[in-house]
Amino acid sequence: MKIVLKNLSKIFPSRNKKSNGVVVAVDSLDIEIPDGKLVGLLGPSGCGKSTTLYMISGLQKPTMGQVFFGEHDVTMLEPEHRGVGLVFQNYALYPHLTVKQNIMFPLQNLKGEEKLDKEEMLRRAQEAADLVQIGDLMDRKPSELSGGQQQRVAIARALVKAPRVLLLDEPLSNLDARLRLQTREEIRRIQRETGVTTVFVTHDQEEAMSISDIIVVMKNGVKQQVGEPQKVYDDPANLFVAQFLGTPPINVFDGELSGGWLYIGNERVMDVSPDEPDRPVVVGIRPEGFIPSGNGCFSGDLKNIEVMGRDCSVVFTNEKSQKPSVRAIIDSDAGASLIGMSKVSFDLKRNKVFLFESETGDRIRF
Repeated sequence: MKIVLKNLSKIFPSRNKKSNGVVVAVDSLDIEIPDGKLVGLLGPSGCGKSTTLYMISGLQKPTMGQVFFGEHDVTMLEPEHRGVGLVFQNYALYPHLTVKQNIMFPLQNLKGEEKLDKEEMLRRAQEAADLVQIGDLMDRKPSELSGGQQQRVAIARALVKAPRVLLLDEPLSNLDARLRLQTREEIRRIQRETGVTTVFVTHDQEEAMSISDIIVVMKNGVKQQVGEPQKVYDDPANLFVAQFLGTPPINVFDGELSGGWLYIGNERVMDVSPDEPDRPVVVGIRPEGFIPSGNGCFSGDLKNIEVMGRDCSVVFTNEKSQKPSVRAIIDSDAGASLIGMSKVSFDLKRNKVFLFESETGDRIRF
């Protein structure tokens, strides 16, 4: 089921009763989510991603704009008639019901032509449980399950009605690191097996990039960039996107364009188009964009070398860095040759260097 959001906005009144201000949670959002894809809504807390999800589900009505499922406008359609499955951050399982009863609950509320007999409900519940690999836990109560198992029950309950759209609101945030990795792999497997269009809300860029077909990066209710995860990482639209994606994060410097060259401090690090006017810029360099070189164009004072197996992290300082330290990820063999040095120098990979306007953060393509 294709989902189309057209000029979607949600405005809440301010909680400050003394002011007449408003809070714009989502601002004129236009997105097309292809049929059968897993799309990650990604951004920091308060950026409007969960509000967007709730407008897709029908739990919240938009202030402006429309929501389409396929060619049908569902903006004013009640949630129970949209054919969506919703998984909340806190699982929302009924503690007094068994796993089987929790999964069957949505089916027991079907009425009219959709109403099912008990045998069919049991069959569907078992199929959903088997899909998320908890088929042998049907008689347990939620209190007898691990966090990961409870999450699977919540996903099975959302899938049991064979929804046209599956919506996941930060489903992994309550799990420990190991379970998060395992469960996100399961979510990806389930989505591929079912082929259901899925929208996944998260603030964790690693989660979004690892399982999403498409990511939507948001900030303050505004869409910043949409695309395949690797393409967005390799070609960020602005400074916010560049800084939000990547572990370790991108290194950011104060730079200057002058005479067709990029300068960081007094070092001339890269040529740019001679048509670019001279001006200050912000320079972003991915950690993997450094090449150790004795006569490199860019240098700094070495602080530490952290060996991480096949790679190592070279931590150094540069007076034009916007952060206290700069981090370069290089081959461990190359890193070993730097041990004991006080200064380090690098050449730069051109495709890992990004320029942005100092005032707006907009991308400068050179």
